[in-house]
Amino acid sequence: MDGLILSIDQGTSGSKIHLFDRSGAVTANSYRETTQYQPQQGWVEQDPEEIWRKALQATEEAIKGARILPEDILAIGISNQRCTTVVWSKATGEAIGRAIVWQDRRSWEICERFSPGDRAEIGRRNGIGLYPNLSAGKLRWLLDNDRSVQRAADRGDLLFGTIDAWLVWRLSGGAAHVTDLSNASTTGLLNIDTLDYDPWILDKFGIPRSILPGLRDSSETYAYTDPEAFFGVSIPIAACIGDQPAAAFAQTCHSPGTIKNTYGTGSFTILPTGSRHLETRSGVISPVLWSLQGKATFGLEGFADVCGQILRWLRDGLGVMAEINEADGLAMQVADTGGVYFVPSMVGLAAPHQNPNARGTIFGLNFSTTKHHVVRAALESMAYQTRDSLENLEAASGAKAGFLRVDGGSARSDFLLQFQADILGIPVERPRIIEASSQGAAYLAGLAIGYWASLEEIASNWRLDTRFEPRIPESRREELYEGWLQAIDYAGRWGVKAPAGESKLSLDQRLESLSPREREVLRHYASGKSMREVSALLFTSIKTVEKQRHDAMRKLGVDNLASAVRTCIELGLLEDGPD
Repeated sequence: MDGLILSIDQGTSGSKIHLFDRSGAVTANSYRETTQYQPQQGWVEQDPEEIWRKALQATEEAIKGARILPEDILAIGISNQRCTTVVWSKATGEAIGRAIVWQDRRSWEICERFSPGDRAEIGRRNGIGLYPNLSAGKLRWLLDNDRSVQRAADRGDLLFGTIDAWLVWRLSGGAAHVTDLSNASTTGLLNIDTLDYDPWILDKFGIPRSILPGLRDSSETYAYTDPEAFFGVSIPIAACIGDQPAAAFAQTCHSPGTIKNTYGTGSFTILPTGSRHLETRSGVISPVLWSLQGKATFGLEGFADVCGQILRWLRDGLGVMAEINEADGLAMQVADTGGVYFVPSMVGLAAPHQNPNARGTIFGLNFSTTKHHVVRAALESMAYQTRDSLENLEAASGAKAGFLRVDGGSARSDFLLQFQADILGIPVERPRIIEASSQGAAYLAGLAIGYWASLEEIASNWRLDTRFEPRIPESRREELYEGWLQAIDYAGRWGVKAPAGESKLSLDQRLESLSPREREVLRHYASGKSMREVSALLFTSIKTVEKQRHDAMRKLGVDNLASAVRTCIELGLLEDGPD
């Protein structure tokens, strides 16, 4: 079968188009940056019509670059930013207002309306929990606040979808209103057991099922391109998948064990669990990664809202550098950060730290600090966040990672990946193709039409580029990470105005402020285990677990073992007293 597979990777920063051959190599690519709007603090928006235009423009450039005709494309796969919420008119096919991007925090108050019991039930049903990132709260906000959306809903003209559904609708000329399970899962509306929209959750949010896209596999032909919309040709639209599961698919995480991290606008760490769906915990979600022939693959996922985007801000916002690819050179002009820590909580802290009031902060500045120290600290922050996520995945799965596969735009940085290996204490593997999200969508489209015959054939295409081995001693690793945890703690106190010595938070609210690792450490400590035993159980140093114990006790307002035991029993962390 001659020809190429076209992948549309519609991320937060822009439209990436790649054409892949049978070996999984890129024959041509193109990129168009898309505009982000921040009309208020914590709000992030994009124009769906601009996204569509930029995707077409980049596709045309890639076709010209490959010196092929549009009819040489055998199938199209779509990889997309998940959770981003688009609404449009069924009659005209035009978007109604801007899309609310996954990073947007405006639905925080909607999430807070739910009782603790309802929040727990939502998490049990959807396998994700309740976060402002998810589409459910964003869609409810639009139905509550946007008059154009309300009028369209009243006349039965409203459709909702994530970016994949929007692009399929436009590519097909309105012939298909569909999404795959990986995208549906992270709307927060999908029941993780039935793999259908959950009527109870829909009722709680007041969302009519009629506006939702149909549910399909990640790899099948949904429709064909409308020749009037797509360069005069009719081509199978044969894959949809969220960008992070797509990257895991390309990184051959087809069975439990292999862990990948993507450094994109945000960072996302995924551990596949196969057909097993594991219960969620704070800081870890358990979404559908993809479905093939009616069978779903699940995973555990940790994430940070801001990662590579911080470099874009240093370039555009502060003018620290002219091009993002200058970051490595700037960082390597200094031996270390000089004690500077950069916490990129520009839209608040997501799980596990979960603090909407936190703001981007830089600690440790002095008169010797230069832009080189700040850029280095920004790059290091990406690695620290990945360690946060990886430790949470390890705690949730009960398994210790032996290596980490990485991809995404910032994976080009040798400095970042070496520091990542150093701060994790395990090897980090970069493949030859770091645009794994795009490659994963292409693989799934190719599977749907028989371009690739099996998962094994796809896995055989994976090639290692560079393996980064840890170079620093454990004592230095833990010293650096302890400083990061301290910086996170300080950043999380931004905007907190409780009087000294007095907490206005209930005990349950204070429990929510603990990270999953702090909960684990406190529970083991209250059960009578020594810090050495806790250190061995959690695969980390005594110094780090001691810091986490201290922080957990401070957040809960307890100052000795006896009060820690009583509090843990009251909160349900311990059933009885110490062992």
